[in-house]
Amino acid sequence: MSGAEQALRRLELTVTRRLDGLLHGAHRGLLPGPGSEAGDSRVYAPGEDDVRRMDWAVTARTTVPHVRDLIFDRELETWALADLSASMDFGTADTGKRDLVVAAVGALGFLTSRMGDRFGALVIHEEAVHRMPARTGRPALYGLLHSLMAAPRGRVVADPAELGEGIEVLNATRRRRGLRVVVSDFLDAAPSLDPAAERPWERPIRRLAARHQVLAVEVIDPRELELPEVGTVAFMDPESGKVREVHLSAAVRAAYAEAAAGQREGTRAALRRAGVAHLVLRTDRDWVSDLARFVLGQRRTAYLAYRKAGP
Repeated sequence: MSGAEQALRRLELTVTRRLDGLLHGAHRGLLPGPGSEAGDSRVYAPGEDDVRRMDWAVTARTTVPHVRDLIFDRELETWALADLSASMDFGTADTGKRDLVVAAVGALGFLTSRMGDRFGALVIHEEAVHRMPARTGRPALYGLLHSLMAAPRGRVVADPAELGEGIEVLNATRRRRGLRVVVSDFLDAAPSLDPAAERPWERPIRRLAARHQVLAVEVIDPRELELPEVGTVAFMDPESGKVREVHLSAAVRAAYAEAAAGQREGTRAALRRAGVAHLVLRTDRDWVSDLARFVLGQRRTAYLAYRKAGP
């Protein structure tokens, strides 16, 4: 068994032991039975697939027989946008930011797939936003997570894909209502320290939240919040590759901490304005416990709102 396979099995075991059941009942099932909405195309399996679902357009284009799956009305689709841009390669704790992205996507995938929902992902990596189609089942989820783990570290590119662009693609991917998860550090190329200022990704995520239930998972590292007293350090911007030496005096560290707090408050304010649920995961904390507390808090809030609205 490969190291990646072992890591995914440990992740699944952790999720099923500590989080299984937390999301059960989180959405209402729709009427059972086959839906009229077409899903993704896949290669035709002789003797197993109904020829009446043949996708002739894809078959003609690829010269390989394809069928188009149908989405059942009782199923919901969960789509995750995983930010694997260069800034996510940073990490100073036991868990790196990129590893935490994969863990968060995997946890939500394992939980929703156990309810029978379809799970797909978009990945921001270097210049493009890559799409992994939504499918059901454990093998499909394992394949998706393997692809995230195998993605090469981000290179310095002239025109990297931005978070707002990825959210726009996520909004256009499927019109069917469902859960949309954005996993990112929400760091902008030119961050504003004014909490009232509009973020570049704010309008796209507001449009996404107008149709779907949206969860924003903010991934942060402790060194993005405060700097240690270690003298002169060379800093490199992972997005641009620029390097600058800085002496970490008390004044510099205080100014950095203030700026980091302003950036995080701006992210919180923007997500609040968009009406998006906000979960913070840190590389130096037990992310499973943080996720469990968040889910329980969300369910408690929903229950209280239901009680308040009742007779």
